[in-house]
Amino acid sequence: MKSKLAIVVAGLLAFGGMARGGGVDAHRAFLPGDIKWEPAPSSLPAGAEMAVLYGDPTQEGDFVVRIKAPKGYRVPPHTHPKAELVTIISGAFGFGRGQTADRASVEKMPAGSFISMPAGVLHYVFVDEDSVLQINATGPWKIDYYNPKDDPRLNIAPMGTPKP
Repeated sequence: MKSKLAIVVAGLLAFGGMARGGGVDAHRAFLPGDIKWEPAPSSLPAGAEMAVLYGDPTQEGDFVVRIKAPKGYRVPPHTHPKAELVTIISGAFGFGRGQTADRASVEKMPAGSFISMPAGVLHYVFVDEDSVLQINATGPWKIDYYNPKDDPRLNIAPMGTPKP
């Protein structure tokens, strides 16, 4: 029994200590207060937080994450190699497609909205108010920025929450 508990605890602490759910064979329920938020991965601009609810986004297989982003946060044009299902849990943001982040051409996505994002679609996000969104996808999760200068991992021109 102790070894099973150690395996479960080790699994929960993996991926930077983020909250994580088990496999399909494990029943897990998260109340809002049980969700453990951590800084989002370095592949996203600084300022967002992420919680892993199910699976492991760094590995093959299904996963569910929530991302919490403050008003004014943005993610420059980018793609993902695998499809994503995105639900806006709270807040609101603008979602656009294309090579240039153009606020005038975004779709307004309030809480309760859903986006089905096929693999390879070039898109960007402006967060209009403090928001939480949920991503259901198949790992490993990856983000590829259209303009390499926008990639926070390269430290060329770090992005973040713009100053008001």
